[in-house]
Amino acid sequence: MSQNRQIRDVVFVDGVRTPFGRAGEKGIYASTRADDLVVKCIRELMRRNPSLPPARIDEVAIAATTQTGDQGLTIGRTAALLAGLPQSVPGFAIDRMCAGAMTAVTTTASGIGFGTYDVVIAGGVEHMGHHPMGAGADPNPRFMSERIVDPAALNMGNTAENLHDRFPAITKDRTDAYALASQAKLAAAYANDQIQPDLVPVATLKAEQGWTINTVDEPPRPGTTLEDLASLRTPFRAHGRVTAGNAAGLNDGATAALLASAETAAELGLPVKMRLVTYAFAGVAPEVMGIGPVPATEKALKLAGLTIEDIGLFEINEAFAVQVLSFLDHFGIADDDPRVNRYGGAIAVGHPLASSGVRLMNQLARQFAEDSSVQYGITTMCIGLGMGATVIWENPHFVPAGTTVFTEGSAA
Repeated sequence: MSQNRQIRDVVFVDGVRTPFGRAGEKGIYASTRADDLVVKCIRELMRRNPSLPPARIDEVAIAATTQTGDQGLTIGRTAALLAGLPQSVPGFAIDRMCAGAMTAVTTTASGIGFGTYDVVIAGGVEHMGHHPMGAGADPNPRFMSERIVDPAALNMGNTAENLHDRFPAITKDRTDAYALASQAKLAAAYANDQIQPDLVPVATLKAEQGWTINTVDEPPRPGTTLEDLASLRTPFRAHGRVTAGNAAGLNDGATAALLASAETAAELGLPVKMRLVTYAFAGVAPEVMGIGPVPATEKALKLAGLTIEDIGLFEINEAFAVQVLSFLDHFGIADDDPRVNRYGGAIAVGHPLASSGVRLMNQLARQFAEDSSVQYGITTMCIGLGMGATVIWENPHFVPAGTTVFTEGSAA
């Protein structure tokens, strides 16, 4: 029996997220629990896909970088119960820092491909207002005493400055220009209603404001100018190049996605927005963690038998502008290449750590639906402590160049 086992196709059925908020007491989610943000996403997935019986869900995998408080207690299981899924549906928690949700997707997708699961929910949450990155952590003193990592590796901003040192062609002017473009592209995507369809409205309560229904992201600054960006201080290094304007901020938010085998999606009448081709994770020196997407992408392309020229769309997490530009320079891609982050990225929309991987997938899936000329796209991100992650997806709407498409009423 096991000798005849076949790997099954895995499809991305649907994905949603909360609007992202700014971390801190003034942020929209200051009085909202992290697990409740995940519950909103799970319930919305079920509402949007009524042909899926809740009992058919085989697993719920939810990631969080700081797994304590309202992000602890095996959040995949607790969120499933809080969302009203049957008690028969199991769940678990994942931590791979910024690539948590991406790892939730690849881990459960592997189970689908192997035949263990038919349908899963995978996502992530980060409430950086309640749980600042690294809060409560106790790094082993051997990291420093034995020089296993550079001390700079424990501060993500320092690692970004290190990338500037390694790649002097990536100037602050370039990173500021890239950041400005990210803000502009996100504003345009909002104007074109390309972001809103995947957002779950979240009601929040604050003592001084009462109830508010949050339907848009809080971090974007659409009126930003290059002059504004040039005036910002460089908190990680005197006369440095990394600022709050060319990096993602501290944010709160959650994401969740539905994945299924292709056969199960057909059986239940579920939509197919993307097909998983392959994925890869790679390690790099922790003090230059932002370069991680480069070897991860090279590894994934090799597994898929593709080249970078085969990729028609890139969704790259913008933890720092320098990190994105180092990726683009490595592969010979222009800073303003229209294939890259068409809706803007984390510099504008925010980066609630473990949740961001599914945001990238949501945006890629929508771009696939809009552009049938693209066959393959990637979602990729750097990961704290020196790693990178890349997932390659295929567009189910792809139409090869020169193909005649017949529509209803057209002549055969």
